[in-house]
Amino acid sequence: MNDIAAVILAGGYGTRVKHLLPNIPKPMASVANKPFLEWIIRYLKQQGITQEIISTGYLGNVIEEHFKNHQVDGVDIYCCQEEQPLGTAGGFVNAVQQTNLSCKGWLVINGDSLIVANFQELVNYLDDKEVGCVILGVSVEDASRYGSLSFDQSHNLLNFAEKKAGQGVINGGVYLFRNRTLEHFPSKFPLSFEYDIFPTLLQQNIKIKVHPIEAPFLDIGTPETLPQAEAFIKQNFTKLIELC
Repeated sequence: MNDIAAVILAGGYGTRVKHLLPNIPKPMASVANKPFLEWIIRYLKQQGITQEIISTGYLGNVIEEHFKNHQVDGVDIYCCQEEQPLGTAGGFVNAVQQTNLSCKGWLVINGDSLIVANFQELVNYLDDKEVGCVILGVSVEDASRYGSLSFDQSHNLLNFAEKKAGQGVINGGVYLFRNRTLEHFPSKFPLSFEYDIFPTLLQQNIKIKVHPIEAPFLDIGTPETLPQAEAFIKQNFTKLIELC
């Protein structure tokens, strides 16, 4: 895990909850006395990931100012501002290019969602030199809000299925890329993981694994889910709370 750097995507406008969070970006919503984004960083640190890049956009100065004044012990945090919207994958590429870190792999995670997952299980897939990327899939009872992942019995990604009601394994928005896989990314902006990156990698026969899990998962991106964040943190991250 020491050779893995995390890129946290926190550049969106948070349109659906902007009226509930005036003057702050969505990942900075106060939850259990800390910004939601800080709980993500502390959870990554607990798993041994201490190089963390935050890709910022809307009100990115709020994020940068917070971590300048509230450092997380043992973690190197870099903030990389998007001058214009680059798309989810574009923000990731921009952050990697700006920081110029050297690592074996890149863990990409959203700044407005959190999954109680063991990220070491994703890293283990890289023992197979043919694997270029791993997607964390979350099994849910109702996949209607999300696109589902279609994969074979060996957990190789086939495609992204359209949103549909019922049980499914959804894209948890957590990806682990082997460093050299970035060489195969399209060189354009804006750039989307779902519509640009993964189809391009599949066309180039780069093996993408899906790691499906059943785990607590919260996305704070709607007025209905944002108020659930406090209870979610307290129920699932008691050890982190005790360490703070």
